[in-house]
Amino acid sequence: MSKKRVLSGIQPSGKLHIGNLVGALQNWVKIQDDYECYYFIADWHALTSQYSDTSCLKEYVTDVLVNCLAAGLDPEKATIFQQSRLLEHAELHLLLSMITPLGWLERVPSYKEKQLEVKDKDLNTYGFLGYPLLQSADIMMYRAHYVPVGVDQVPHLEITREIARRFNNFYGEVFPEPDALLTQFPKVPGVDGRKMSKTYNNCIYLSDSQKEVEQKIRTMTTDPQRIKRTDKGDPELSPVFQLHKVFSSKEEQKDVAEGCRTAGIGCIDCKKVLIKNLLIILEPIWERRNNLLHNPDQLEAIIEAGSEKAAEAASETMEMVRQAMKLKG
Repeated sequence: MSKKRVLSGIQPSGKLHIGNLVGALQNWVKIQDDYECYYFIADWHALTSQYSDTSCLKEYVTDVLVNCLAAGLDPEKATIFQQSRLLEHAELHLLLSMITPLGWLERVPSYKEKQLEVKDKDLNTYGFLGYPLLQSADIMMYRAHYVPVGVDQVPHLEITREIARRFNNFYGEVFPEPDALLTQFPKVPGVDGRKMSKTYNNCIYLSDSQKEVEQKIRTMTTDPQRIKRTDKGDPELSPVFQLHKVFSSKEEQKDVAEGCRTAGIGCIDCKKVLIKNLLIILEPIWERRNNLLHNPDQLEAIIEAGSEKAAEAASETMEMVRQAMKLKG
């Protein structure tokens, strides 16, 4: 391998939003020239919480693929594939489950956090408990050197390193221990001020129309102290200003912050600046999305070609795993 390998995936558990754009897709595009990148649509992962209703899964898979391409991923530079098209992922997941202590899975922070956070689904399932192990299988399948994560996600990668180390101790050196490729994942608030999340239904989706985007921003909550136009406010209390930190220039951030503190501008004026900057980013994405959605055969060709390329690497890894575990005669 001339370049170091990077592996990352995204769940098709709903339509992608601007948080996914700045938190993942833009970074994926940025590094696709420097690494051998494998990016996958994690549809099996979506089933860990969306298992009871799969009616929209196909639509969401298409949405992820279209948005990856519209954001600038180049299938000539990065391998884009669909997890469920490669049964090797299930095989490696099974084999790794034989050597993974139960306590390792139970101590993963998100295991109990999500059970407390998600009240409308039963997450007391074998699949949800084994989610980190399936994630480890995804990473180890491509013998990835790096996984793009934020600082707060580094502990989630540690279980993959531990499993790779344990496998190698039992059967010989097969897997590298993947390192974190630390990236900036800006906090993107939703229209209600909470973290932007499909769970909270507070998202600005990449599939929204211009009218929908403008309407969502116009009705966003701002600093509660600014009841009247003449009231002075604190921009740090406004979710709109938090979006300015992601999408507006430093000079514009300075101007709207000062205008808020002095009541020099109203909340409507502040939102107009944000809308302008967001549309600059979204309009070319919308244009590419529209072209791609009118070419379903092209989409299928891209995901099929990417899955075939990924299958070559997966087949090579599984051959090494079977040999190491003496599963071949």
